[in-house]
Amino acid sequence: MKITLEIPEELGSPSFGDPLRIAMEALAAKAYEDGVLSEEQVRRMLGLESCWDAREVLCKHGVWPGTTVEDVLSDLDTVKTMRAVRA
Repeated sequence: MKITLEIPEELGSPSFGDPLRIAMEALAAKAYEDGVLSEEQVRRMLGLESCWDAREVLCKHGVWPGTTVEDVLSDLDTVKTMRAVRA
């Protein structure tokens, strides 16, 4: 899905940060809070490397992550992958 945001030039500022990233994080946090996205989906949507990175973004937006069945299964898959690499 592609979304276009138009921000008036006079409101843009280098100190503000990347407006696209800020909007994506806010959207992901709201969707997680509303139960639309899982933590894993937030991670993928934002291109983050780990669930800890996703939790950091969620917490930054005042959304405190819980643990779902999908989260546990994703963690289990990660552990299996890490064990296979070590073997």
